[in-house]
Amino acid sequence: MENHNYSVAGIRDGGVINHRNKNPYSINTFFSILNFDEVLKLYNKKKILSSQYIQENEFNDELDLLPFKFDQSSLYEPYYCFYFWLRRKGMKILFLNSKMRDDIDDKISNEVFLPDGSLFLIHTWYARAYGNNKKHTERIDLILDKIDFGENIVEPIIFKDRLFRINKEVRKVFKKIIIKLEKL
Repeated sequence: MENHNYSVAGIRDGGVINHRNKNPYSINTFFSILNFDEVLKLYNKKKILSSQYIQENEFNDELDLLPFKFDQSSLYEPYYCFYFWLRRKGMKILFLNSKMRDDIDDKISNEVFLPDGSLFLIHTWYARAYGNNKKHTERIDLILDKIDFGENIVEPIIFKDRLFRINKEVRKVFKKIIIKLEKL
């Protein structure tokens, strides 16, 4: 990224993964790399939030070879404004290639490749449910069993927000209260 002056890298949110068929001009946040120093030089929350729009023919990406459906006008995800804003500010995005795993039939796991074609990572989706949801734990275990880690096994660093569930519930209740108040 540094050698080619990319500020962001990730997978398109449309056209690359069969179950993500939204906007191909934005990245899906399941995996992205940001050059924070570059982004922070321009950061402006108000302008970012006002960038949740797309103009016809605004971006000139070559989309003809994308293997799956997409919607160039989609504003489906609230975070699109961030990536649109970065593009409008002239920051270069490296869109990485991905393909669905063909050795397991879960219909959602995909491999992500570096520009040279080498495998970079496997995204299983719903890793947040691992250990809490039998279906996803078993599905992810099937993938982990197929990977030869060799001697490169390192202990993972796990970041857990102990208040996540409580905060989520509080936000949900607060949202319900706001909706009821707006109906009055």
